[in-house]
Formats: sequence, structure tokens, C-alpha cells
Amino acid sequence: MVLRATIAGCGGYLPERRLSNDDLAALHGIETSDAWIRDRTGIGFRHMAAPGETASDMGAAAALDALAHAGVDASEVDAILVATSTPDSAFPATAVRIQARIGATKGFAFDMAAACTGFVYAMGVADSLIRTRAARCVLVIGTEVYSRILDWTDRGTCVLFGDGAGAVLLRAEENGGTVADRGILSCHLHADGRFGDILNIEGGAGSTGGAGLLRMAGKEVFRHAVTKLAAVVDEALEANGLTHADLRWLVPHQANARIIEAMGRKLNLPKERVVVTVDRHANTSAASIPLALAEARQDGRIADGDLVVMEAIGGGLTWGATLVRF
Repeated sequence: MVLRATIAGCGGYLPERRLSNDDLAALHGIETSDAWIRDRTGIGFRHMAAPGETASDMGAAAALDALAHAGVDASEVDAILVATSTPDSAFPATAVRIQARIGATKGFAFDMAAACTGFVYAMGVADSLIRTRAARCVLVIGTEVYSRILDWTDRGTCVLFGDGAGAVLLRAEENGGTVADRGILSCHLHADGRFGDILNIEGGAGSTGGAGLLRMAGKEVFRHAVTKLAAVVDEALEANGLTHADLRWLVPHQANARIIEAMGRKLNLPKERVVVTVDRHANTSAASIPLALAEARQDGRIADGDLVVMEAIGGGLTWGATLVRF
């Protein structure tokens, strides 16, 4: 028998405030239009955190939703991993604030920073913790308030992002360890710091210039995205002796509709088997995959037995994929 990390529950949270493209343009005086944004990104709406609403507030709400979906009490959680680029503070970690908020009283908690790839990275770490028996019940959370790090004079970036949080509860389960059995089959993580400056936040808590705003060379990021994401998905499938035909669902990072469509074509997946939320949520960075996963799992699209691949690319550059059987 093999010990595997299985997804027991999925949850999500979106702030109450919802802005259309036209709302956003009027609010910030941006010279753009709904048609311009939709044509280039596929985005129509995004959610924005309320004044005083933090990454830990949203992450705790998503975590409680995942726990309820799994039918598990917070007292059973022995590790909390939070992927975020917009923490409440440099320390204590957003993860420990969530731990206190949800009433999880044992184990450990820490943050991970890998930008939009953060959730995939956190899934890889959580999978390793479970496989090595360091933890048996792990919350993996992606939570972001990008609205606070955007340059509202730069229409090339400010229209792309939204706020939100998503979470999954992983539990240890022994099974036969074949590709037909439940759980995470494998995680594949990559980084190349040579391209760190094409997508970054200027400065930070330890910077001599203080914290800054998000900057992105969009064409460069797009160029890397499609090739690197296709390669890492193929890497995950090949590592498990599987092919594109074995996949049931693609749950991609929700950065841009064009990238998502390109990935679906490369994997020979019809549109109805690609989970898309970018039109309604925009890019919520580390929260985008778990938000999409929670929606598709809770509405019944992703069923028990389905083989799902999750993939993302983000600042670093970082990229990766997780292959899981529900």
C-alpha cells in the first residue's frame, strides 16, 4: 500500500464588491473599454476586497468552506500552507493568522511566495509532507489582495487582477498507488530566476526603497507561459505513463483567456473540459486555481475518479503542474 494525499474538500471566497470593466475604468479614470479588455484577456468582472479586508480574512473564509465541504473539524488540521504575494504582514505569517481564525489548535503553519504558481508549489510541499508522514491533514490555501499592489495608471496590468481566496483540504489515504487510485499522483515544480524582472513587485519589506507596485512585461510573460506550461503538463503525464487522452479536466491558472485556450488546444481537450473563471474573477494569482477547483468540484463537474491537471506560471519565473485523481 502507498500513502497518498487525497483532496477531501475544496472551498472558495470572493469579496462582496464586484466590478465590471466599465466600473473599473470609471472608478480609476482609465482610458480603456469593456471591449478592449475582453478581446485581449477574456476578463469581464473581478472582485475587490473591502477596506480593511485582508488576505487572512479571505483565506480563513475559504478554509472554513473547504473544511465544511470535507466534513472535517479544524481541530483535525495539523498543517496550514498559505500561498500569497500579498500577506497581512511580513510576519507573523498569514498562515498562522488563519490558523487562529479558524480554531486550528495544533501542528504548524507557514507562508509560501511563488506568485501565481504559489498554490501549485504549496500543493507540492503538502504532498511531500503527507508522503513522508510529517502531516496527515493539511490545508492548502491561496489568498490574494492584488488590488492593493496595482498601479491604477497602467491599464496593461491594473485591469488584469482581482481579489479572492481558495483552499483545499488534503488528507492522507493508503491505497494501491496506481494511476487509477485516488490522490495526488505527482507534482512538478520549476523556476528560472533569470527572468525574474519580467513580472515582479518593486521592492518589499527588506528593500531599501520600500514596498512598490506590480510590474509586468506582458508579451514576454505570454511567450514563456504557453511553452513552459505545455512542457510541464507533458512532464507530469509522462512521469505517470499517461497521455493527453487520459485527462478529464484541465484546471489552469486563470491569467488570460488566450493562454487558457492555447493550453486546451495543446492537450486536445474540448472547451467544456477546461475550467474557466477568468471571465468572472480576473487573475487572482495564487487563489485562481483553488477558486476554480472549488467551483467545479462543488457544482459536480469534477467527479470522483476524474483525472485532473492543475498548472500555473508566475513571477520568478516559477511554473509547475499537479496531477491528481479525485
